[in-house]
Amino acid sequence: MLTHVLTYAPEEPVHDDAIEDINKEAFGPGRFTRAAYRIREGGPHDPKLSFVALNGEHVIASVRLTPILIGFTPAMLLGPLAVRPAWKNQGIGAALMRTSMEAARLAGHSLVILVGDEPYYAPFGFRQISGHQIEMPAPVDPARFLACELTPRSLQNVQGKVRHADSGGI
Repeated sequence: MLTHVLTYAPEEPVHDDAIEDINKEAFGPGRFTRAAYRIREGGPHDPKLSFVALNGEHVIASVRLTPILIGFTPAMLLGPLAVRPAWKNQGIGAALMRTSMEAARLAGHSLVILVGDEPYYAPFGFRQISGHQIEMPAPVDPARFLACELTPRSLQNVQGKVRHADSGGI
């Protein structure tokens, strides 16, 4: 029986091409029109909070966290999270989620948002953002607009447009 040894590591620039290939494979060309992608265009993700899963030297999955502002409130945007098809349903995405969320918490971040499927992300603490005046740069399905409070009540009174933290004005 052949076993695969997986390691999880902080993302490095040498991983960029493989991560782009994984995201292309997972999300196709439509990824460039999504609201979250528009935010990511505003500046870089945080490589200290972004991780890869490796099989030897081969990147098989990745997750990124990007610094954002919601109005004046700092937060993080999670995604993309992607796993190569041959490696899906083995807990790799979940391991990357736990790693990135813990790294964000340890770095002092209090709020993480994403656009995704609540059944997948709920075990990591994500819930629908309802009753909040938070505006993405493009329409998103409200059922897929999720937040995780790393600090209790960190979503309370948060409102405004979501944008990259480096993008300047409101």
